[in-house]
Amino acid sequence: MWKIAVGFIIFAGLAIFILSKGGNIDMGGEKHGIETTPESVVSSPATAPASTSK
Repeated sequence: MWKIAVGFIIFAGLAIFILSKGGNIDMGGEKHGIETTPESVVSSPATAPASTSK
């Protein structure tokens, strides 16, 4: 039984370490009523597809 507890503690520590190295991670859940756009959409404008005229 103690092996399960030790394994859980090691796994939880590893998960916290990986999440802390991941950058901007919001663990707050769903945000209702907040109008935000992802940075990738704002920084890269959409381009029109190349026309293939013959």
